[in-house]
Amino acid sequence: MTLRAAPLLLALAAPALAVPGGPIGQIPPGNFLCEMPGDATGAVGLRVPDEDFVVVNANTYRTAKGRGTYLLTGDLLVLTSGPKNGQKFRRINDSFLRKLGPDGQEGTLRCVRRVVNNS
Repeated sequence: MTLRAAPLLLALAAPALAVPGGPIGQIPPGNFLCEMPGDATGAVGLRVPDEDFVVVNANTYRTAKGRGTYLLTGDLLVLTSGPKNGQKFRRINDSFLRKLGPDGQEGTLRCVRRVVNNS
């Protein structure tokens, strides 16, 4: 090995850098039902069925209008293709998402993964 090749070999042996935004992840499959908050005089949440979607697998979602893909980096969920292309959500936990506005701030729409006791 020559001395000129040593820096190249050291660079190749360096660990990979993290993805900007955090590690790539996935959302557990399931139906996400979306709602706006209610008030103390009525329902706790006001359903918005047009916003509902289903996480199919590690990178795919579907709606009544078709399928698309998503990318989860850290707690930022970005729908990258399909009928909800460009929509962003903050992952509060694997079953609770909060939709982000165009300014990146959390809005009032929330989507909750449906389980047996909340359908």
